[in-house]
Amino acid sequence: MKKKVFIKTFGCQMNEYDSNRIYDSISKIGYHKSEDQNNVDCYILNTCHIRDKAKEKVFHEIGRVKEIYRGKNKPIMVVAGCVAQAENQEVLNRDPYIDIVIGPQSYHKMNDLLESNIFKKKIEETEFDSVSKFKYYDEIENKNNNISAYLTIQEGCDKFCHFCVVPYTRGPEYSRPFYQVINEAEQLVKNGVKEITLLGQNVNAYYFKDNTKEYRISDLIKYLDKIKEIKRIRYTTSHPKDMTDDLIECYESSRKLMPFVHLPIQSGSDRILHLMNRKHKVEDYLNVYFKIKKLNPEVEFSSDFIIGYPGETEKDFSDTLKLLEKIRFVNSFSFVFSPRPGTKAANLKMVDSEVAKKRLITIQKKLFNNQIELNKSMENQKIEVLIENKLSGQNKLFGRNKYLSSVILEGSESLIGNLVDVKITSSNQKTLFGIIEKNMKAA
Repeated sequence: MKKKVFIKTFGCQMNEYDSNRIYDSISKIGYHKSEDQNNVDCYILNTCHIRDKAKEKVFHEIGRVKEIYRGKNKPIMVVAGCVAQAENQEVLNRDPYIDIVIGPQSYHKMNDLLESNIFKKKIEETEFDSVSKFKYYDEIENKNNNISAYLTIQEGCDKFCHFCVVPYTRGPEYSRPFYQVINEAEQLVKNGVKEITLLGQNVNAYYFKDNTKEYRISDLIKYLDKIKEIKRIRYTTSHPKDMTDDLIECYESSRKLMPFVHLPIQSGSDRILHLMNRKHKVEDYLNVYFKIKKLNPEVEFSSDFIIGYPGETEKDFSDTLKLLEKIRFVNSFSFVFSPRPGTKAANLKMVDSEVAKKRLITIQKKLFNNQIELNKSMENQKIEVLIENKLSGQNKLFGRNKYLSSVILEGSESLIGNLVDVKITSSNQKTLFGIIEKNMKAA
């Protein structure tokens, strides 16, 4: 009899990718994916350590699972991901309900750990071993058959921004061998995937050398561009320091790379960027922006902003607002700084919380207005949308435009996987609404 497993995934797209690969892996030892979390043999929390109170959210979830299974057979309780890596033994010791703590570099060991748990042995596995992890991933079929799929090409970080835990939870920068990435991409295409998003903590730092041949993310884009079945290519998340000319040129040469760049800057103040150890200045960022816009004026940028970083003055914040006058960022993310244990910024004096909140409201108003204006500009226009799925319980389809904006429309499920011409009839901050034009581009 097959065993059932449920994975609850928090945080970034890389965690989503990892969760899917965990499903692929443990299916080999008799587990199959369940959409019902109330009756499973194994319950996995794939955690994120980026946001505030990440660890407490994990234990809140475990408390919720305990309630679900009160009076029932307890599932094998696994805490995976970045909280597991950062807090490891503390997490295992804090709550006896937890059976396995496993970091993101050790997922290739998941099957052995689950089978070891039949002896009711508490296990903590947080060794950094990206090479073995991805070598293992390469040996198991990626079964993702969504229209849009993530594909991890790079993991870890060597930048050591003072606010960030990634170097401690994901380890040093590691790029997968070029042929591994291509093999997995071709498997996804066989599954019916039409859009591939290349993933990495510093995805544009991708670099693989095979004898004398060197590969960068631009080479991956050029290869994927030639695969007929692939309709769209994206990548995330990038670092300004690694926006090399060969990648920038792809915005002119590639037919399928979407004209949308998510490029976190974090602050518009050089002084704060220095305090953050970001290794770039605002001028460097603007140079990248203008280079890309010159090659392809259609490209739009989104970014990440940390507001109220320790030491941020009114002038520093004003510099960030000035940057927003130069670049119309869309679909951006902004947060008040929250300290992450173990980082250099964790013990710095915080900006007054009320001041930080007011600054956040100010910048979010500008960023949200940019989204609203961009979406408004598309009303009564015909745009190309990749139809991804049918909305649950509704006779409506869901897709995205080239800028990653959500589009909702009525239509037949036979359109899923197609690029469709859609006339936008209305919009709000996050979503476009439209009707299908008669002429459709077949997938």
